[in-house]
Amino acid sequence: MSETSSTGSTDEDDGLVSTGKIADDPVVVERNFDPDLCEKFEFYSYRNAADILSNSFPEQFHDIVSALHGMDITEEMIRSPGGSKGPIAKHVDTLFRDDWIETRITADLHVKLLHAKRTKDHPILREYCREGYLDGHRIDFVKGRVALDLEWNSKDQTYDRDLYAFSAFYDAGAIDVGIIITRGLSLDNHYFRTLGKVLQKDGSEGPEDVYKKFGASTTWMGKLLYRLDAGRNGGCPVLAIGITPNCVRKA
Repeated sequence: MSETSSTGSTDEDDGLVSTGKIADDPVVVERNFDPDLCEKFEFYSYRNAADILSNSFPEQFHDIVSALHGMDITEEMIRSPGGSKGPIAKHVDTLFRDDWIETRITADLHVKLLHAKRTKDHPILREYCREGYLDGHRIDFVKGRVALDLEWNSKDQTYDRDLYAFSAFYDAGAIDVGIIITRGLSLDNHYFRTLGKVLQKDGSEGPEDVYKKFGASTTWMGKLLYRLDAGRNGGCPVLAIGITPNCVRKA
């Protein structure tokens, strides 16, 4: 879970964005999430992630729906200066119970090379272990076989790390579905320009415009969908959830 400041501008986009060209049909989302949530958030389901989540993991699905209903982001939170863990990331932490645990995966690979016509007379040709075959991949929240990450305003390469972690956990049989909550397409430069100046630590207005915190190469839905359309999640079903201006209230 990351929240950092950026000095770029979303006007300087590199074009590596998408609107979900190969996402599931919107009906997959609509049959699982109430209309009020669909008005507050953008949902993009890949590989039937929404169906898998609601049908196979009802407890985790309930937790996520409750968290989305409980999300209370204010303009003051957005205007606050960036940091390793800003007010929005800290707020999301409070929405999930302690059974959603930050988790790291590690695994060794046990390799056997067998004779193509293996019999008792043709034993294993070679056998070895690759230690640390998987190591260091972390996910913010894992409960059972469901994983979730939040990306509010970090460098967009963070999505590659998240999706690679989802894929590693999925290929190892540790999870069946991943969720990423991030800034939606509609929480854009035009919206951020309406918020004025970044607040200083004492609550007064500073010299920097809020929109300059959210550069072209930071985490927002267009950058995530580009990676999902490119298949960087591997075989792991992923549900992308975008925070919209309808989630934000005036302080």
